[in-house]
Parts: sequence; C-alpha cells; structure tokens
Amino acid sequence: MLAEKRSNGRPAPTLAWAAMTAPEALRFEALGGQCELYAGRADRLTDLAGARHWVHAMHDRLTRFAPDSELSRFNAAAGRWIEVSPELEALLEQSLAAYAASDGLVHIGVLPALLAAGYTRDFAAGQTPPTGEIVLAPPLPDMLEVASGRARLRAGTSVDLGGIAKGWLADRAVERIGPNALANFAGDLRARGGGPDGEGWPVGFGGTTVLLRDLGAATSGTGGRRWGERLHHLIDPRTGLPADSDLTLVSALAATGAEAEVLAKTGLLLGREAGARFLDERSLGSYLA
Repeated sequence: MLAEKRSNGRPAPTLAWAAMTAPEALRFEALGGQCELYAGRADRLTDLAGARHWVHAMHDRLTRFAPDSELSRFNAAAGRWIEVSPELEALLEQSLAAYAASDGLVHIGVLPALLAAGYTRDFAAGQTPPTGEIVLAPPLPDMLEVASGRARLRAGTSVDLGGIAKGWLADRAVERIGPNALANFAGDLRARGGGPDGEGWPVGFGGTTVLLRDLGAATSGTGGRRWGERLHHLIDPRTGLPADSDLTLVSALAATGAEAEVLAKTGLLLGREAGARFLDERSLGSYLA
C-alpha cells in the first residue's frame, strides 16, 4: 500500500498498531536516536535480543564520535589503503551507489563541512561554535576507493555514514530477526513479511496509516538536530553549508530502507518543486512538508 502525498498531518513514519495484534518488541537507544525492533511471533524474542546486540555493536563500530571506532580509524588513515570489515565495505559501496543515484546530493564526504558548522561531538553533549569556513568535498568517487576487504580515502578527506547506515542497518536487522519483522531506527525503517496479523506492518506516514510488506521507509529533516540560526546537521554538498531548502522534512517509501533514506534526503535537498518531481519518479510514496 502506498502513502498519499499530503502537506499536513503526522510527518514522520511511526508504528501504529490500533486494533491489530501487538507484536513482540524491543526498544532501545542507539545510532543517535530511538530504535525499535519487532517480531510477529513470540518465539522470536531471542532473535530480537540478538539483533539488538548486533545493532549496538555496529553503532560502536560506525560512530564518528569514538576515536577507536572502525570508522574513526578509517578516517584517520586517509591517504592509504586500510583493511575494512565486510560491513564497512558494504556501507562504503552503498554510499558510492547513493551518490550516483542522487546525482551527488547524498555525499558521505561532507564530514569536514559538518565539523565546520559545529557538529563536532555527540548531539546530546552540545555543539561547538561554527568556524565560518566553507568546505566543499570533492566528488565521492574521486575521494573514496573500495576493493575487496580494503578501502582508501584521499588524504585530507573524511566521511560520516549517518543516515545511510541507519537505512542499511534496518535492512540487515530484519534479516537477522526472521521472515516477519520490522526495524525502525530513528525514522529509517524496513518492514519484512505480513506483520502481526498478516496484512502488513502498520506505519503512520504523512497523516495516514499504511500497511508495509517488504518495503522500507525513511525520513530526512532539518528540525530535529538544529543548534542555531541556519545551523543543522544536513549539509548540502553543493554549498558546503547546512541546507537552505523550502522543505523541512521529507519521508519516502522504497523497496529497502537504504533506498528510502537516499530518496528522502535527495528530495529535501532539491526543494519542494524539484524534490516532488524526483520522488514522483522514483519513490513508492512520499510526504513533503
């Protein structure tokens, strides 16, 4: 079932059980926000717990806020080839695909610009004053090379996996839980199977409820992580500055959580008119506000 396009109502994907059978669930903090894992059967509790443990392990591996994380070590090694885990390799490949699919708008290489804007530490710890520097990242294929089991960043560059990681991890999490599962990582989600009653997983989307089966959904917005006038976490790689869009939030439906994340972010950066055209052509449903 596809979401209708609306300009009001509930903005971001949320879980909406209403009169449906409530599934087994685990809720916890990771990946910079609230995470939820659901299974359609009670005998999947062990699988939920295992998936939660895996999500925490991936958070520790992929965060840029810990100097000993795999991502931080990869950034620190810029200029030379370094061994990477299968998960980081897959995410870097996904990032290159996202860059191509978005015509360069979804760009993990904007980390220096994000640091210049003041987002230098975990958001809960507060941000630092912006430097005023404008940092333009080179095209991602020019700064990132990926081979089997190893990767290399151009010297002087660095990456932040951000939303791409959340969508990709949601896709992997439902595979770990079982054939009837849902993972929602701070608004980036993936539904697998028919949900608790076999009709699909009920998700609040753009002021209505949709039933998702084997689909992903994601939201990109500028309101949640904002620390000053025109200061937020969504960098436009065309300007090297926080995005100045006439949209504040975009949600999209797609075949996977990773794809939905790319569509939502691209739509927001393009703005209302061009973003609506882009999403009409590529998404399975969208919401713009």
